[in-house]
Amino acid sequence: MPIHSRSFAVIMGTVVLLFVAGCAPVKQLRVATVALTLRDVADAAGKQSSPRVIREGTPAYLMLLDGLLEAEPRSRELLLAACRAYVSYASSLVGQGNPEEVSVLFFRGRDFGFRALSESLQTNFKEASSGTLDGFAAVLAKCGKKDVPALFWTTNAWANWIALNTSKVEALGDLPMLEAAMKRTLELDETYFYGGPHVIRGIYLASKPAVLGGNPAQAKVHFDRARELSGDKNLVLKVYLAEYYARSVGDRELYRRSLEEVLAAPLEEGSDMTLSNVMAKEKARWLLDKTEEYFEPER
Repeated sequence: MPIHSRSFAVIMGTVVLLFVAGCAPVKQLRVATVALTLRDVADAAGKQSSPRVIREGTPAYLMLLDGLLEAEPRSRELLLAACRAYVSYASSLVGQGNPEEVSVLFFRGRDFGFRALSESLQTNFKEASSGTLDGFAAVLAKCGKKDVPALFWTTNAWANWIALNTSKVEALGDLPMLEAAMKRTLELDETYFYGGPHVIRGIYLASKPAVLGGNPAQAKVHFDRARELSGDKNLVLKVYLAEYYARSVGDRELYRRSLEEVLAAPLEEGSDMTLSNVMAKEKARWLLDKTEEYFEPER
């Protein structure tokens, strides 16, 4: 049964209060106890059918994660949970919130991801990402399959932050490093999160101009592979195919058909893809309304 947004916020707020209250000597015990529930909360959020619930309830969850990390700043599990939570929340606000505030959320997600990878690899991932490409490639080479979740959510946050800050030199300067991280994630596990590494790569190649390495044809290959790996369970793939690929090549028919297929697709309640697919339908409606703005009128 879906949780009402106010109830979800109250529950998470209560957990935060329980965490911050009490005496210092039992801080680690409180951290360990609350941390055990994080995976369950994340799983429950993925099965939620109301984006409004997540948008209203997630800030309390983010506060909880921030507080836990004050107590255990080197916990890889908590850092990864924070990275994923910030990315997911920021993604739910794209097109609906202040772009500068959304950018800050993606940047925080990226920072938590960098820290998670630093702890896993026992090296300063953030420092490596601002060094030479060869040096960064050497750090990425140390990553194993266990690091795929952190790499995936970090590149997700990183790519979205860059997309919102294309006027900043430092953001554009990160592109070679981001591309290297994307490729390494694909090498390690192309199947993670329903072909997620292919999705990020497809968006990246479709949204960049050719002079900066954009390649719509290759982007389509990645979108198709992600769809094959997901078994059509992930509706957001068709949304991204329309938003990034179809627009980049001017294919109005593919754009319209892909979005209408998303709206017509049945929704499986209680699935770990429920929230993502509900949000995909929400985005598809919004994009369909933009058709005349994005394409030349039909003759």
